[in-house]
Amino acid sequence: MNVLRFTDLCAQGKVSGQRVFIRADLNVPQDDAGRITEDTRIRASVPCIQQALDAGAAVMVTSHLGRPTEGQFKPEDSLAPVAARLGELLGREVPLVSDWVDGVQVAPGQVVLLENCRLNKGEKKNDEALARKLAALTDIYVNDAFGTAHRAEATTYGIAQFAKLACAGPLLAAEIDAITKALAHPQRPLVAIVAGSKVSTKLTILKSLADKVDQLIVGGGIANTFMLAAGLKIGKSLAEPDLLDQAKAVIEAMRARGAAVPIPVDVVTAKTFAADAAATVKDASDVADDDLILDIGPKTADLLAAQLREAGTVVWNGPVGVFEFDAFANGTKTIARAIADSKAFSIAGGGDTLAAIAKYGIEDKIGYISTGGGAFLEVLEGKTLPAFEILAKRAG
Repeated sequence: MNVLRFTDLCAQGKVSGQRVFIRADLNVPQDDAGRITEDTRIRASVPCIQQALDAGAAVMVTSHLGRPTEGQFKPEDSLAPVAARLGELLGREVPLVSDWVDGVQVAPGQVVLLENCRLNKGEKKNDEALARKLAALTDIYVNDAFGTAHRAEATTYGIAQFAKLACAGPLLAAEIDAITKALAHPQRPLVAIVAGSKVSTKLTILKSLADKVDQLIVGGGIANTFMLAAGLKIGKSLAEPDLLDQAKAVIEAMRARGAAVPIPVDVVTAKTFAADAAATVKDASDVADDDLILDIGPKTADLLAAQLREAGTVVWNGPVGVFEFDAFANGTKTIARAIADSKAFSIAGGGDTLAAIAKYGIEDKIGYISTGGGAFLEVLEGKTLPAFEILAKRAG
């Protein structure tokens, strides 16, 4: 995908003295007192901001935070805690500017944080009048917020239409490169892991990947539905029986291409959904009517791990069992370790996936960890994200 890159503009000396507007993703979790509980997104935004400052730009940064009502400011919607943390990371004060749509005072070498952009009327609907006002604030617009790339809003799309220059920041560019490497030009075999509680929420992804991948590993409640489709009993496990035809269609689409959806050969069951429930390993054909399947069994985990170790590319979205409960974590742990040990290029995304990666300490063994949940899923569905689309148009 051809987009202008902010890193290249800096290297070419085109940023000095320019007004640079960075749309970052600083939507971080906070406790009831407003304290930031996890600052990964703020830390991830620092390289782009520092790059702009080092290049001599006048830097404006904004982000959304939470789900504010447009035009109605409440203290809990403020980016003030973010400004404080950003200042600590940059080693300088980062002033927070409110009511900024009609003009911002910032000099070259300075950085300001513009208050929660979703407080501006027309932000979410990508109002053209607002987008043109935002574009008038800047010489160079930089989108560095992959987490919002699937939304066409005023600060993610409209401003890019009307700004003098519109480009991708280093985080967004890295996402584009990783997605291209994994899906557009993958090393084969390409193995995708799609797991979660419901087939319905991942059906379009499964159908899209069925045309591309060599192995499609399903896990969680999704695997239960596929087990039903393969004629196996699943007891009282979470599944969607009304989607059996869709699951069968995915299996057939893969089979027609000489590819496969591996069905578990053994599972870990319990009688109740609880951390202290007794875990029993069973052959997939021996599930009782009152059993809950909460993980894949050790034989299945080893079979899948062997495939993953031979993969050229791995796309991972979702744990394959209830890994939060230690008794039902072996499947996800085995798969996580196999991906870590594989020579394949791996790209992982989704909140539960990131939690599993952190739990097993394999962050440095994953080729690329995507920061966007919904955006990552839409890419897997085969959709073109609005933010990518407009940046590519502007680069054309």
